[in-house]
Amino acid sequence: MSELIAPVAPVLERPARMHDGRLRRTLSFFGHRPGLLVSVVVVFLVGVSAFAPDVFSSQDPTAGVPAENFRAPGAAHWFGTDSLGRDLFTRVVHGAQLSLRATLIAVAFAFVVGGTIGLVAGFVGRWVDDVLMRLVDVVLSIPTLFLSLAVVTALGYGTTKVAVAVGFANVAGFARVMRSEVLRVRLALYVEASRGIGARWWSVLGRHVLPNSIGPVLVLATLEFGTSILAVSSLSFLGYGAPPPAPEWGTLISDGRNYLANAWWLTTLPGLTIAATVLATNRIARALDGELRQW
Repeated sequence: MSELIAPVAPVLERPARMHDGRLRRTLSFFGHRPGLLVSVVVVFLVGVSAFAPDVFSSQDPTAGVPAENFRAPGAAHWFGTDSLGRDLFTRVVHGAQLSLRATLIAVAFAFVVGGTIGLVAGFVGRWVDDVLMRLVDVVLSIPTLFLSLAVVTALGYGTTKVAVAVGFANVAGFARVMRSEVLRVRLALYVEASRGIGARWWSVLGRHVLPNSIGPVLVLATLEFGTSILAVSSLSFLGYGAPPPAPEWGTLISDGRNYLANAWWLTTLPGLTIAATVLATNRIARALDGELRQW
């Protein structure tokens, strides 16, 4: 009986050793990259603020106490209060939900539409490639912010419309990257071999071209996430976002610019929140790009 039970021990120990090895490699990876670790923590906290703001503050972001207006940052109010006595930290936390929702819509719109255009142009080629890429060149010739302003002016005001405008302005970049990757993968030996054995075009596209082309586009999406936060906040700053008293990040900075002399925190702290989020996403995007190149 003991002879049958003895070999079981190494089998049970093997998954535990593998788990410990992965944990050590992960800790070593982040230990040599403290900036990346800080960036991951910042993005995680901002994500929690966007999807579960009550974790950090359960107060109403639109309710204020006029007697406590313009309180400087302190223990009672971490980010101070605004002109109506509203807690600025609460408004920044709840504002992440609006700003990041618009950013996610913008990046998803650009990723799907731009990726589809680049995929079709690179895979089909010929006159389809020429027509689509000339349209992309026209979009690229227009500055992103100006194009976003033109689109949101045509669509109207609101968080979702701002997101669509920012996403539309970023479509061309995704189309370019996807097309270049598809052209590279389309000439690979395994794609030619798949065609040579008679595989259908949709099978080649779905099993070989798309999975091997989408990596750099995902990295671009991570990088564009930070840029889109800036674009969404810029349009909100100009008044195209959700109407007051919605606490969008750009709107918070716009509301506080008239009180810079006596309440610097109204613009500085929301601005630092935006800057930290953008820098963190860019750092993660660079790390993903480096890992993808090594792979």
